[in-house]
Amino acid sequence: MALNFFDQFMSPTWLGVPLIVIALVFPWILYPSPLNRWLNNRMITLQGWFITRFTQQLLLPLNPNGHKWALILASLMIFLLSLNMLGLLPYTFTPTTQLSLNMGLAVPFWLATVIIGLRNQPTAALGHLLPEGTPIPLIPVLIIIETISLFIRPLALGVRLTANLTAGHLLIQLIATAVFVLLPMMTTVAILTALLLLLLTLLEIAVAMIQAYVFVLLLSLYLQENV
Repeated sequence: MALNFFDQFMSPTWLGVPLIVIALVFPWILYPSPLNRWLNNRMITLQGWFITRFTQQLLLPLNPNGHKWALILASLMIFLLSLNMLGLLPYTFTPTTQLSLNMGLAVPFWLATVIIGLRNQPTAALGHLLPEGTPIPLIPVLIIIETISLFIRPLALGVRLTANLTAGHLLIQLIATAVFVLLPMMTTVAILTALLLLLLTLLEIAVAMIQAYVFVLLLSLYLQENV
């Protein structure tokens, strides 16, 4: 049993080598690649159908200029989904519980959307900082507020993903510890707590999927404002 509940969020190392590198590369090994055949197997067909449907749904509100991001957004969704789901397995490490990793993903993508907006349509991009019809005395204040909200976006992306996954993992760890403590003393209560742990695990699976989708969806919304 871990001496500290937060030990599970420490990046493991082996012989001084951080194993987070293996955790980041491993999901790509799990997905099969399409074969040079007329018909693929069921796994590849189902995988292609899921990626196609998700990409169509994600790019639905975007204009054709934003469709160039289809590959990178779909890849990011699959990458985050895989990391979140694999982190729920026993004796594994969840890289997306690290704020540094999430900010490393959020800041470049957010900055890319801002740069695209400033390059393609600078007037419209800067126009988002000042709502139409604003009274003249409020213009400086609103520009400052909108600028702050613009720069908070990547922080919100990274913190949302980190906080949701960290809270879920901590809650699972707490309830699992309670099950082991109650088992020799109150078996019935321990069994009921174990059922609660099972339901919580199912909820955490849903949270892992939803948070990966929300991360990419918010990026697509930021992209929609700048293309």
